[in-house]
Amino acid sequence: MLSNTSKYAIRAVIYLALFAGEEKKIGIKQISKELSIPTPFLGKILQTLAKHKLLSSTKGPHGGFGLGKPADKITLIEIVDIIDGQDLFKKCMIRIEDCNENEPCSAHKKYVEIRESLHELFQREKISDFVEEIREGKNKVNL
Repeated sequence: MLSNTSKYAIRAVIYLALFAGEEKKIGIKQISKELSIPTPFLGKILQTLAKHKLLSSTKGPHGGFGLGKPADKITLIEIVDIIDGQDLFKKCMIRIEDCNENEPCSAHKKYVEIRESLHELFQREKISDFVEEIREGKNKVNL
């Protein structure tokens, strides 16, 4: 359901939350290598997130990327909204035009509940939740 771009963005933000710090920025080549994401593609993603102040970016030989705000203040919906917008949570899964109660498609009533639940999940889940689970070893997340 998510685009690869959104998936890469979420993985990169989790990675930075785990390994970057206020004084430690991580270079794009290291992030790209660790996450197996093509460097030019990752660069565009990270610059977009930095432009929206989700990440901080420092240029130069000791530069790189870090979080622009605390991990407990970054929700999944914020990342997806910056990268892809919120069409996933608003648009119909079958029809090109928006579905509505007056002219529903055959999946409208079933999908609207799923879409709303997914939207709530993305609003609720924070990057810090993933970081905590990884650090505690509760869930193994393959970044």
